[in-house]
Amino acid sequence: MAEEKRFENKIKAYLDGNQKVWYVKFFANNYTKAGVPDLLACINGHFVAIEVKASKGRPSALQLFNIEAIRQAGGTAMVLYPDQFEDFKKIVEDLCK
Repeated sequence: MAEEKRFENKIKAYLDGNQKVWYVKFFANNYTKAGVPDLLACINGHFVAIEVKASKGRPSALQLFNIEAIRQAGGTAMVLYPDQFEDFKKIVEDLCK
């Protein structure tokens, strides 16, 4: 879990530096919906959901279901691994144009 938290903090630090980005860390508990991606963002008017995983982490079936539901609703949703961070930054840059 430590690797995943460090990676999540790296993502948040990157997003914090952009005025066209708003995001919230989603915490699952007894009062919220299970399987919602870790970070929910509005990037220059685009809804983006990010499920953060460590390099060997795997999303649950419910997480994958929610990611697909977000995509079907017209949003952008992804499972993001540390080795994909540069690709993620390119996605954010493209959305901010």
